[in-house]
Amino acid sequence: FHITKYPTIKFVQNGVLAKKEYRGQRSADSFLEFVKEHVQDPVTEFTDLSQLKTLDEKKRHLIGYFSSPEGADYENFKKVSLALKEDCLFRAGFGSQFDNMRPPGQNIVAFRPSKARDSESDQTFTGSLADYDQFSAWAVEKCSPMVREITFENAEELTEEGLPFLILFHGPDDTESIKEYNDLVSRELISEKASVNFLTADGVKFAHPLHHLGKSKEDLPLIAIDSFRHMYLFPKFEDIKIPGRVKEFLQGLYSGKLHREFHYGPDQAEEKKEIEDKSEDNKEEVKTEDTAEEGKHIPRTDDEQPEKADEKPKKSTDPPESQFVHLGPSKNRYTILRDEF
Repeated sequence: FHITKYPTIKFVQNGVLAKKEYRGQRSADSFLEFVKEHVQDPVTEFTDLSQLKTLDEKKRHLIGYFSSPEGADYENFKKVSLALKEDCLFRAGFGSQFDNMRPPGQNIVAFRPSKARDSESDQTFTGSLADYDQFSAWAVEKCSPMVREITFENAEELTEEGLPFLILFHGPDDTESIKEYNDLVSRELISEKASVNFLTADGVKFAHPLHHLGKSKEDLPLIAIDSFRHMYLFPKFEDIKIPGRVKEFLQGLYSGKLHREFHYGPDQAEEKKEIEDKSEDNKEEVKTEDTAEEGKHIPRTDDEQPEKADEKPKKSTDPPESQFVHLGPSKNRYTILRDEF
């Protein structure tokens, strides 16, 4: 059950352990409200295709077309809906009016991604709906996004997973940067999913972490790492279009390079690369200035040269402290020393 704190309250429905634990208020009224909410049927029936045009584009949807609400196909659809209702919205249409949406004598389920967050296309389940394990595995894959949105409601849960955050901070109405970020993760960072959580955050609601990074809503969108010890800012959001640049940024977290460079500046190899990347005009300008200086001054001997420091001076401050670590499970809320029932 992966118990990491006490008390922990988990719930099982139809023999399936829910993905999320109960994190609400520990009172009889709150428990009752929670149970009432979770015994409701998460499947919403639609009777006309026009109703699908008004689906929430910020949510993921599984849409089923069935001949009737009887049989193993729909039973498995309903069972999966109970397990994944936090991640997907479920819709079902029954009867002959949807015959043109499915092959003769066959029920189908289609996945519709979040149009506001993803560039994915709709996909249809091609396996057997009568096979619960096969359908459930497909539904979990589609309804469990690589990139999740962090809110004050789910921050405790995400923080408890213990993986560093790679966060896109965006404006409330900015959907383009979210799609770009999702595409980046799918294209280049899937191999990192076991080492980091990919998240998006409303930069207005989470203005406090931005403040600690020295940024504000005018600087959105931007990307940062929160390692639960420190925060590190990705230098330039537009650079996510450069292949490998964000992955290199993540590798710097793992190797300690980000922390080291915060104190001492770029490594020598990085500095050399920056110099090589300068334009030819700048190089010529520097060369001209150096030549002019050589004509005016007599070079010092080695003995007269100032002593070179072995290393660069250390900055007096650390990187900004983690802000999301404060949203993890509170020691005042979770304890085995206090009887809360």
